[in-house]
Formats: sequence, C-alpha cells, structure tokens
Amino acid sequence: MSGAAFFDLDRTLMAGSSGLHWARAAARAGLIPRRRLYLDAWANLQFRLQGSTDETTQRVQERVSAIIAGHRTVEFARMAPTVLAGVLPRLYPRMLHVAWEHQDAGRRVYICTATTQETAELLATVLGFDGGIGTQLEVDDDGVLTGRLVGPFNYGEGKPVRMRELAAREGIDLAASWAYSDSASDLPMLRAVGHPVVVNPDAELARVAAEEGWEVLRFETLGRRLKIAAAVGAAAAVGAAARRAARRRAPGRRGARGE
Repeated sequence: MSGAAFFDLDRTLMAGSSGLHWARAAARAGLIPRRRLYLDAWANLQFRLQGSTDETTQRVQERVSAIIAGHRTVEFARMAPTVLAGVLPRLYPRMLHVAWEHQDAGRRVYICTATTQETAELLATVLGFDGGIGTQLEVDDDGVLTGRLVGPFNYGEGKPVRMRELAAREGIDLAASWAYSDSASDLPMLRAVGHPVVVNPDAELARVAAEEGWEVLRFETLGRRLKIAAAVGAAAAVGAAARRAARRRAPGRRGARGE
C-alpha cells in the first residue's frame, strides 16, 4: 500500500469559493435570481477572509439542493465551461506544484471537496490529478436531479468516510498520506491522514495547527491587502482631519498678526 495526497478545493487549491462561479453560471441560465448572486458574492468575500462555518455551509447545501431539484443533469453539465473559466484563474500555482510533486514522488493526488462529485472529477481531469471526491447527487432514471444526496455530504465528518472508501478500493495507506485544507471544519479530514498540512488557515485551524505542530502554508493575500488598505485609509483620514483643523486655525493666526 502507498500513500496519497488529498486537497480541499476552496481557499486551499484556489482563492475564494468555487460555488460563486457556479452561482454566476446558474444566474446566467436563469436558475437563480441576480439578487442571490450578489449575496453569494458577498458571502465569497467573507469566506476568503474568515473561512467557512458548519452553519453557513449547511445553509448553502440546503439551498443548492432546493435549486437543483427537478432539473436535468445536462443543464448543469453545460455550465461547466463557464465555471472552469472562473475557477482556473483562481488556482494557486504553488499548490498545484505541491500536488504535482506528490505525483512525481509516486503518490496519487485527489481533490476532496464539498462541491459535487462531477465538479471534483472534472477539475481533477483538467489539473492532471488522479481523481476527485465530492458530494454525490441523486439522479432519477430520467436524468433529473432529485435534490437528495447519495451517501454523506462531503463536508466535515463526511470527508474521511469517503476517503476511507477510496483507500479501501485503491489500496491507499492513509497513515502514509497527506491532506491539505484551510478550515477547522476539515479537522476530520486532516486527522484521517498521517501528514496533515494547513493552508491559509482560519483562526481555529491555525490554533490547532500550532498545538499539534502541523505544517502551515500561508499565501492568501486578500486579507492582508484589506488590512493594509484600511490602515492607509485611516492614516489618510487622520491626515485630512489634521489639515482641516490647521485651515480652521490659520485665519485666527493671521488676524492676530494684523492687529
């Protein structure tokens, strides 16, 4: 048995959320209202800054299930090129090299994500990975999505369930494997392998990683850029206030010299 490497997708392999790009494609196809797209864009910004939470992820999963129910799978398959056009430029080159280095060392590489099995497999094919593990959606005999899941939601405790299934099929030794993620919600995934690595971690995962002595990779720049912008904006505001105060004082001083 040999080890493998498992990569979360959002904020780990790519900046932001792949779900936003699905939402954009769905809005163009008329499956969701534009207002929902704007809310998803705001949620994506919060996600990039703070990471995911169980509550928000569950709400998204329930909302997506309601949206897809009754639609043919081919409708979503036709969105794939638009989604890829949004996702591929957001990939972290550094993480792709990490994944390919695992392959060069003889380990199979998998995307392990809460998004759909079809998306995980599509991205894995495009990136030259060995496979993808995603959430499996139920489809009826007519190729119509029911809105229900087949097996567990591939999130939290669901990820190691699917990883162990894959390991049993493919002869993978999880104790000799690596896992990469950004979120404390993926602690079950990280603890399922012998070599956990955290990437752009949220606050809770950073705390656990420090306690456990796990490797940490950091290169998400949006949060730092926003903090710098806020500091520059605050300094500019202080400077502007000082100049206004100086202008208010200036006439009085001129008047004193003229008396």
